[in-house]
Amino acid sequence: MGATALGPISVQMFLPVLPSIRSAFAVSAGTAQLALSASMLAIAFATLAYGPLSDCFGRRPVLIAGQAMFLVGSAICVLAPDMGTLVVGRVLQASGACSGMVLARAIVRDAYPVERVTSVLAYFTLAMACFPMVAPAIGGLLIDFVHWRAVFVFSLAAGVIALIGVALGVWETRPDRTDRVVGERTGARRVLGTRGFWTYALTGAFGSAAFFGFISAVPYLMIDVMGRPAREYGFYFVALAVAFMGGSLLAARASARVGRDRMLVLAALAILASGAALLALYELGAVHPLALFAPGALLTFAQGAAGPNAQAGAVAGDPKHAGAASGVLGFVQTVAAALCVQVVGSLQDGTPLPMTGCVLVAGLGALLSIAVLRSRTGA
Repeated sequence: MGATALGPISVQMFLPVLPSIRSAFAVSAGTAQLALSASMLAIAFATLAYGPLSDCFGRRPVLIAGQAMFLVGSAICVLAPDMGTLVVGRVLQASGACSGMVLARAIVRDAYPVERVTSVLAYFTLAMACFPMVAPAIGGLLIDFVHWRAVFVFSLAAGVIALIGVALGVWETRPDRTDRVVGERTGARRVLGTRGFWTYALTGAFGSAAFFGFISAVPYLMIDVMGRPAREYGFYFVALAVAFMGGSLLAARASARVGRDRMLVLAALAILASGAALLALYELGAVHPLALFAPGALLTFAQGAAGPNAQAGAVAGDPKHAGAASGVLGFVQTVAAALCVQVVGSLQDGTPLPMTGCVLVAGLGALLSIAVLRSRTGA
């Protein structure tokens, strides 16, 4: 569980560091954003590899290798003398951290029948939200009272604990019937050829783009535009984490009764509503953290509810290729999120409009994606 939390922690604890990095290395907002968007692209390509590798060699050894890579990247970030080195460290850190996120989905698919996957993933996601819930607050305190590099020292310590936990507490779950050659060479290809997989993957990708576009812009708006301290951003972020947990709990308890596709439709509508609220509050002249975090809580609640359903739909196919499906799903979601993050960062103009546009476009994309599935299945 701790290994799975490294991914969200490494992203969310890093967010309040962005303004400090920009000042420390005297770079533009778009350049500083590379430390986030490049690491997210690294996550995308790494998740594409972790799934098939785990189908071939097993979940446990691949997970241990990922945790070790996270430690190397964290150490580089601690010592980075310039922006380029920091980006390299972030890429390695993120590439290792995502191993837990990818392989958790495959392990759940290995261990539980398909009808229980959505519920188990939702509870798992709910538990994971407890760890990153306080990460931005810890990051803000470290930045304000120690140094921005202390965030990476904290990540390094967390990685050591996670690696020990994986080595001692995780056993192999890959089905014995999984063919190693098929798992490595044809798993991803078969997943890519499945139309139902793509519908769920795109729905999840648009939701991730909306969420990450929002959380990547909020530190800039709060710290640089509103002049609030980093620790205040961290405390407000707790509301987003609580909302995410609420959405995950709803998915765990209601998805079987309401239906996976209906849950996704409702979540997409909630994302659109959050974007509309952000736009309305800006037009009304509201300049306060609550004008960002109140709509953001609705967006995060929707993402918490949508994520497990999109993940379950994507990995519900052949269990022999659950790792490959999880990896491709992570790739699609993270590429969409990284592109949105970089676009929003490059367009930053001191207003919430670039972020708001991202949320609205992504919400509409999610709604259209799930509408295609419903029309295809006649639901």
